[in-house]
Amino acid sequence: MRVISFIILLLFFSEAFSSPKTIAFKKNFTDTSINISFEDSLIHALYEKNSLPKSDDLIAINHYTKQGFKDLFSQFNYNTLIPYSNQVNPHAEPYMQDYLKKHSKYLYQMRSTAIPYFNIIENIFKGYGLPPEMKYLAVIESGLKTNVTSWVGAAGPWQFMPETGIQYGLVVNKYQDDRRDYFKSTRAAALMLLELYAQYHDWLLVIAAYNGGSGRVNYAIKKANSKSFWDLQYYLPEESRNHVKKFIATHFVMEGQNFNSKTNETNNKLNDQEIENSVVELITGKFIASILSQRLVMDTKTFEKYNPNFDQTLSNAGEYALRLSVAKMELFKSTKYEILNACIQFLMEN
Repeated sequence: MRVISFIILLLFFSEAFSSPKTIAFKKNFTDTSINISFEDSLIHALYEKNSLPKSDDLIAINHYTKQGFKDLFSQFNYNTLIPYSNQVNPHAEPYMQDYLKKHSKYLYQMRSTAIPYFNIIENIFKGYGLPPEMKYLAVIESGLKTNVTSWVGAAGPWQFMPETGIQYGLVVNKYQDDRRDYFKSTRAAALMLLELYAQYHDWLLVIAAYNGGSGRVNYAIKKANSKSFWDLQYYLPEESRNHVKKFIATHFVMEGQNFNSKTNETNNKLNDQEIENSVVELITGKFIASILSQRLVMDTKTFEKYNPNFDQTLSNAGEYALRLSVAKMELFKSTKYEILNACIQFLMEN
């Protein structure tokens, strides 16, 4: 009996002196539902401390934020292995068609030049538990440029107003403006996006609030009596509604090549003669499609036809089966290290 009493006391004290965060964390991943208040408290703590999350907190935040695209994709977040049209919300296609008609050429051109900037943003976002898709917000905010200033005074790739930048830890004065620093401003953007996510738990609403402010999104939620973007969109200002439209269109162009694109697939497919007259070389390294095509004296479309999704695949997989005509492959082999050096120099300068 004494032995049993001792074991009970030992278990009691062991549980009592365990870390509350650890207990809550374990509970969060054994429950079928997400403990929202726990993750929100982690996010608020990051903002207060202006710091990166610890490893166990990062896992919780990452798991939590992945579900924020529930109103855009059927599986909560985008799956690169599934055709775009099989997973995107049916509301999305007509919603963004008019924007794509006007801006798809610009977005497709940006695909090859944006990779170095996307790598910077994605690496920083990863440390805060943000989904990588949110990097596309910088495309619609500033075109990824650091020298952009809006007519109201918002500046840098994330278009921070001076007071907002200071609020999220940036130095903004006549001698220094961290809003134009890619690394510092992206860390500030990560904190701001997480704070908005803790409020709305939906990335489409976060994008609308990032543009128009929380007050306008809260008003739309109240008027529509719904937190679904598709229900409340017309209670938002047109600019904020269009901001979400731009984000969806940008995401599609950058990642969704299978979204009603049968015509493009036919036009971009190599014919039998082109395949027969080409060779393949497995490459690794920090090569960039735009610089490769320039050094090989190829136009971008032709290079992309032979090597679809070059930058994205090389960045994710670390290697790529480069296909070129016999003559171009000889040129590549003879100038390979010069091209690689030019690519690395570009990355360092940007």
